[in-house]
Formats: sequence, structure tokens, C-alpha cells
Amino acid sequence: MKVNPMNIKLDNTDRKILEILQANAKITNAQLSKDISLSPAPTLERVKKLENSGIIKSYHACLDTAKIGLGVSTFVLVSLKGHNKNNIDLFLNEIYKVPEVIECHHITGSGDFILKIISYDIASYQKLMLEKVSEIEVVDSLQSMVILSTFKDSKIMPLAVDGY
Repeated sequence: MKVNPMNIKLDNTDRKILEILQANAKITNAQLSKDISLSPAPTLERVKKLENSGIIKSYHACLDTAKIGLGVSTFVLVSLKGHNKNNIDLFLNEIYKVPEVIECHHITGSGDFILKIISYDIASYQKLMLEKVSEIEVVDSLQSMVILSTFKDSKIMPLAVDGY
């Protein structure tokens, strides 16, 4: 049995539940219990334990960005003017206000942060960058990388069920 950093023990049944729920969060408890060969009550109890422990953080609908008109995705490498707590806090406070920024990661290497930004088209992306992101006072430089194609975009965490 593998122990995660929060000291919550996950057995193979828990891992199987997590694997199934990542692939189909709308599965019924009855079907989930069949899939893991456990009766419905203990299955539901295990799912609730995984939710209450914070291992399952939330459930989301995965949207087709093209079908809702969000046609441009980019990664933006951000360097701050100084790498200190005040600048980081100021930057993050401003980034949280920008809904088009769907991911923000503090990184090592040549930049300080990498953002994933989604917008309707190049014109709206340009406006966002000029009027919002580049206007954050602690931003020193930005390097944009437009995503041309995506070949893998999995939200499923790799969980070994047997022999982890």
C-alpha cells in the first residue's frame, strides 16, 4: 500500500475508484460498485472518504473550446522585475482577476511563471496582453507561444492500481 504525502493510505480499490472517476465522473454509484466488485454502500463510503480527504478536489465538465468559440490557446512565459514575495503576491493578485488565464504555474528556469491563456481569437488575445497582462506593474517581460495543435490533453492522473 502506497502512502501519499498527506498520510492518507490508498489501497488498490481506492486507486481503481479514482481511475474510474477521472474517466467518468458521472458514473452512478451502482455502476461504480459493480466495476470495483464492492457493494454500493461501502463504495459510496470510500468515495466520500476520498472527497472529504481532499484527494478528490472537484468534478468538472470538460468543454470543447472550438465549439464554444475559444480558438486561440497560448503559453506565456513571464519574468518579473524582481523575484521577491511582494512582487509575486502582486502578480498573483492581478492574474487571479483575469479569467482568460486558465493556468498559472510558478516555475524554475528562464522565467518566473508560465501561464496558459485561452481567448476567442488573436485580436482578443492581443488586447488581453496589451491591456491586462503587460500592464501588471511587476511584469518585466513576456514571451508568448501560440499553441498550434494539441495531441494530448489528459486530465487523468496516472495511478497504478496493481503493484504501485
